[in-house]
Amino acid sequence: MTEASPDRDGPPAPRPGAYDTLAPERVIWGRPAAEAVVEEADRLAAKRVFLVASRTLNTQTPVVERVRQALGARHVATFDGCAEHTPRETVIAAAEAARAADPDLVVTIGGGTAIDTVKVMLVCIAHGLTRTGELDDYHLRIGPDGNPVRPTVASPPYRQIAVPTTLSGAEYSNFGGCTDTARQVKDGYLGPEIGPRSVILDPAATLPTPQDLWLSTGIRAVDHAVESVCSIATNPLVDACALAGLRLFATALARTRTAPGDLAARMTCQHAAWLASTGIIRVPYGASHGIGHSLGAVTGMGHGHTSCVMLPQVLRWNRAATEPQQAEIARRLGRTDGDAAQAVADLVASLGQPGRLRDAGVRRDQLPPVAAGALDNVFVRANPRPITTVAEIEEILDMAW
Repeated sequence: MTEASPDRDGPPAPRPGAYDTLAPERVIWGRPAAEAVVEEADRLAAKRVFLVASRTLNTQTPVVERVRQALGARHVATFDGCAEHTPRETVIAAAEAARAADPDLVVTIGGGTAIDTVKVMLVCIAHGLTRTGELDDYHLRIGPDGNPVRPTVASPPYRQIAVPTTLSGAEYSNFGGCTDTARQVKDGYLGPEIGPRSVILDPAATLPTPQDLWLSTGIRAVDHAVESVCSIATNPLVDACALAGLRLFATALARTRTAPGDLAARMTCQHAAWLASTGIIRVPYGASHGIGHSLGAVTGMGHGHTSCVMLPQVLRWNRAATEPQQAEIARRLGRTDGDAAQAVADLVASLGQPGRLRDAGVRRDQLPPVAAGALDNVFVRANPRPITTVAEIEEILDMAW
């Protein structure tokens, strides 16, 4: 949303800003995933294709095998050791497997975990990293002066394309999260070419996705849209896309709960996630994302569920700072009273997702380390209502408890 002009007579005056066009360069939909993967491999002249997926998707569903068979002799290896929250150890293992396979293209099939694994794996490939500690030099962080530090990441020798099976939106950015298990902190990595070069949306490929994961990542995508609109530095394109995504999610997401085999509703949700993801790394998010990163690193809570719980409470905490934006969000989600927090909470409840930290299995004694780990998160520092102390984060966590 934009600010009102000083004289209130003309249109709103936009804040100074810029919008970076980032990966992917192509989004394909309405085609079987295996068919589209082969066509993309042909377009990119790829001869040696390395597949990355979760073990469950690889061994207990036909989705990966269909792609493998379609590629034929071009398939050189499959890595299925991805783990939730993308621990550094699995990233290093993926990089070792990729070096052994010597590919010229990676096809990632899965949700944010698999896609982020490959993003950070490509950082390792680009810089020759072979040990977990070497990743310390490449993640985003807050410097001693309080400003963000964004290390330069070189171009990897090959790229990834993605077949997403959740609604996390990881496929639309060149930002990857990876957990340092020793510090219990999820770090962010940013590189111009670590994100997918192309994205293939096939609703049929999402059918094996557990319903809880599908629905909770839908709320994650809602979180992308909401914190884009409420961002301290948004822009007209991000606003328009995020609000359009919320309008689609308002009906289609619940439809996929009541009729999980409805491919049209699933496709609508995939389009909504695409729209909602327009702001990833283009505008700074806020405390729902930032605290969610810390919750995942400390408690193992899935990021879909962190958004289910934290987004309504962060909206309540931020309301005075973002009231016009929240009114528009509420309207897109079907409320006329401007209460965006309740609109999101009602959507979460309608999907059968947890609305409190205790319902998601978080213990109260875990809250202090979550708060401590969140303080230096770049998204927490960009929250519309400034957060400068651990006590303020603990206040939000108490609201969510």
